[in-house]
Amino acid sequence: MYPKAVLWDLDGTIIDSEPYWLITEQRLVESFGGEWTEADGLSLVGNGLVNAAEFLQKRGVDLPVDEIVNRMVDEVNEMVDREIPWRPGARELIRSIHDAGIEQVMVTMSYRSSADPIAEALGVFTNLITGDAVTHAKPHPEPYQLGAAAAGAHPSECVAMEDSGPGSQSAIAAGCVTIAVPLHVPLPENPDYAMWHTLVGRDVSHIAEVFEARR
Repeated sequence: MYPKAVLWDLDGTIIDSEPYWLITEQRLVESFGGEWTEADGLSLVGNGLVNAAEFLQKRGVDLPVDEIVNRMVDEVNEMVDREIPWRPGARELIRSIHDAGIEQVMVTMSYRSSADPIAEALGVFTNLITGDAVTHAKPHPEPYQLGAAAAGAHPSECVAMEDSGPGSQSAIAAGCVTIAVPLHVPLPENPDYAMWHTLVGRDVSHIAEVFEARR
């Protein structure tokens, strides 16, 4: 049984952009004389950009939240423009889902300016839900509720693809069948989601298996 739609997180799921965010955060904090560790950056994986900016303020970045967000977004976008760091197997799985006629929506806490180039490169997403278009960021269920609505589906008719704890919590709370594919931050085994350790070798039949088993 196929889902009506597959809802995709972006950072860490379709592309391995987390190292870009870590570099950007570190540069910004250090430019104000603060210290930033990899653990600091990984603690923000999956959270909204406003939450990240507020955290950077606590580490000494003396700028308004909007300016912090804009600086981070601009710098990460420049790095992605130079090289899109595709997660292995992601494009192949996305293509397989598309070929089966299943709608796909991107649900990301990155801003539209970051999501658009990836969506355009893939050419299959019918809609994008981005961090600058939601009232509540992940782990709130709103992003995935909006993603399902954009596909004309109930969340229970959708599969959500996520790499992070906050993202998985958002999808589960919305009522989506959720597949967690962790990358930089390990996730515990959890009966609320299926766990995949790679996207390589996966196709739409594997999505259908998880969806049918968890309906």
